[in-house]
Amino acid sequence: MTTTTQLTLTERWNQFKIEFPKKRIREAAQALDVSEAELLATEVGAGTIKLEGDFSELYKQLPTLGRVMSLTRNDGCVLEHKGLFENINVQGEAHKVGTLIGSIEARAFFNFWKFAFASEVKTAHGSMKNIQFFDAAGVAVTKIYLLEEGGNSVAYQKIVDTYKAADQTTELEITPELAPTYVEHIDEAAFIADWTALKDTHDFFMMLRKYKVNRMRALEIAGNTFTRKSDKSKLTAMLEAAAKDTLPIMIFVGSKGNIQIHQDVIKTVRVMDNWLNILDPNFNMHLNLDEIADTWVVRKPTTDGEVTSIECFNKDRELVVQFFGLRKPGKPELTEWRELVNTI
Repeated sequence: MTTTTQLTLTERWNQFKIEFPKKRIREAAQALDVSEAELLATEVGAGTIKLEGDFSELYKQLPTLGRVMSLTRNDGCVLEHKGLFENINVQGEAHKVGTLIGSIEARAFFNFWKFAFASEVKTAHGSMKNIQFFDAAGVAVTKIYLLEEGGNSVAYQKIVDTYKAADQTTELEITPELAPTYVEHIDEAAFIADWTALKDTHDFFMMLRKYKVNRMRALEIAGNTFTRKSDKSKLTAMLEAAAKDTLPIMIFVGSKGNIQIHQDVIKTVRVMDNWLNILDPNFNMHLNLDEIADTWVVRKPTTDGEVTSIECFNKDRELVVQFFGLRKPGKPELTEWRELVNTI
């Protein structure tokens, strides 16, 4: 366990904001070699409030906030949705999982939710009240911003008052994240047989756990059977074609404790420097193409037929983003999506 020396960090953080006023807090954390949560903790008592309690119960209160912007990201990609927290279902005891369905869709894994803060951030459109969640290493899990139009500030304050931590000091103990361990050599024939026998895309993760194999290593093993390498240069054309043809797609982006999902048509695709963006009124995606080292086309058998995805990984062989054609359980994959992937 490590304890941050807050006085020194506060000074460094304040100086950084003066020198780089347009940099985001995630970039500042990387530059200062600390976690984002540690930086936010330095502002406790100065506009930021530390929260505590059962975060799965707090999560159930989010529909009361009205219209919000929900953000989930990793180092390579960020998804932002404007809408309502509508249908929330929390299951499990030791490992609680939350399912959010509606205009904002997500899967929350509360075992990884360690810290939370309420604060206000200044934007070009004014101050935005927010609640931010972090894992034990201080890395952001997800952030929820109250929108001025349609947001309920009274409900926001009630949540803050209910979950305000007794300890409002700026000190924060974090646990550095340990890299997962994987098996490099597995019974490849048995693995491909299990892949062939898949009935649901959700079974894929359990198969990876069974063999203790890294996801990208699994794609390499299945090369020419269920997977093939592609190139990140194809992503822009794929999204532009989906937008032009009003083809509904699914986009999955995850942090360690939350997966945010887009399920709809997209309209505006823009490339700005190294960023591939979707800029729609209620949905934004920002994908840093420099972070993408490997891109794969992946096929998974299901009881409804094969499901095709495009999966992108960073240089550390970690999943950054996934793209699918919009599909509901019990329905086959859209033929137009499969044709688009094969064409592009």
